[in-house]
Amino acid sequence: MNEGAPDPGLYDHHPYRGRPTIEWPGGKSVAVWVVPNLEYYEIDPPIHPKRKPWPHPAPSVVNFAHRDHSNRVSHWRMAEVMSKHGFPGSVSLSVALCQHHPEVVADANERGWEFFSHGIYNTRYSYDMTEAQERAIIEDSIATVEDATGQRIRGWLAPALTHTPRTLDLIAEYGLDYTCDLYHDDQVQEVEVAKGKLASIPYSLEVNDHYGFFVYNMSGREYADTLVRQYERLATEGKKSGTVMCIPLHAYLIGQPHRIGPFEEALEHIAKDGRAWIARAGEIVDAWREQVA
Repeated sequence: MNEGAPDPGLYDHHPYRGRPTIEWPGGKSVAVWVVPNLEYYEIDPPIHPKRKPWPHPAPSVVNFAHRDHSNRVSHWRMAEVMSKHGFPGSVSLSVALCQHHPEVVADANERGWEFFSHGIYNTRYSYDMTEAQERAIIEDSIATVEDATGQRIRGWLAPALTHTPRTLDLIAEYGLDYTCDLYHDDQVQEVEVAKGKLASIPYSLEVNDHYGFFVYNMSGREYADTLVRQYERLATEGKKSGTVMCIPLHAYLIGQPHRIGPFEEALEHIAKDGRAWIARAGEIVDAWREQVA
């Protein structure tokens, strides 16, 4: 019998049925948080042997400019729709954006959005980093975001979803208390770390607009309908124990003129339904931690 690799032990196994009851404020059944990925992609990044940053040779003017639409136009289009319907952002931030486009970061901060780190650049990968290099990125993230916004980051989403075996232990050691890098559950869960405490807040690949448009080839209407279906199911199941719905966004995708209308309709549906606790990531983690500590 081939036993395969051992379980990495990132978290305990808790079957969905029979868990302790989680209650959200106001008797809401599902906590909904929206994650604008405010990112900076380098036009000619250093090449990593394990992954190419662009599908064709760099410098990639086309890919750089496509994504830069976020920082020129579509961030504001997306943000205004979110604010209109009462959705604060929990920002997955390429920390270098604080220097490259401080106006975008300032706008998000003025709207009362929360920030967490998505690495320095989304074109710099964590694979094969030394511990010293990884520590430097975490320390840079904490200091840069605090200087730009006055906020001390609490969360982490690895740059381009790339990790080392020590990433989760290190962010917990530095006092961060939630990660978005585990996609294993629809409720907040505890993560096993060497020091401190770390929660896994449900992020999503399934309803991430990047996957919706680039992987599943959805139209704007199909993506919006998917968000509504995701919400309806989680709101129903959350009556027994509070669930979490994450809406991960990239403005250069969702903020295009032909997509923003259906997306706004989905937000309006959720906001008017009455079962959603519309919150920031830190608020969700705090409410959960008060019940499980």
